[in-house]
Amino acid sequence: MLLTAKYAFTKKATIQYPFVKRELPTRTRGQLFCNIDDCIGCKLCAVACPVDCIYITANKKGPTEEINHTSEESGKKPRRFHLPQFDIDFTLCCWCGLCTDVCPTNCLYMTKNYEFSAEKRQQHIWQYGEGHKPGPKTEFNRPGDQLKLYVD
Repeated sequence: MLLTAKYAFTKKATIQYPFVKRELPTRTRGQLFCNIDDCIGCKLCAVACPVDCIYITANKKGPTEEINHTSEESGKKPRRFHLPQFDIDFTLCCWCGLCTDVCPTNCLYMTKNYEFSAEKRQQHIWQYGEGHKPGPKTEFNRPGDQLKLYVD
């Protein structure tokens, strides 16, 4: 009875997750997000990624095309490339943050979102390329997508 009385007035160790969520630390590494309007297409993030989960296709703009600039927060750097493809495969991502460290415009950053699930593996591949709304890719064909499991 003494043990019960001792712990009756202490702070609770459990919470009613998912209805109540704890405050995350300031340096939490969550889901990657890319602000494609600030991306200059340098591909440093794809090179720095140890698991090759970032797929970028950058097409150089023509001589007559207008060169846009990134936002003032990212240093108003010239955007000399079109980015039709900027995909991140979250099934491969190891949350190391190396891609965010090398980004010169800080367009790639870690959010505090750590809860994202999907029914299909293809829904963990997020598109950020020009002309796409940020979100899961709807069609993605890769040789490893049809995983065959054999039960003995």
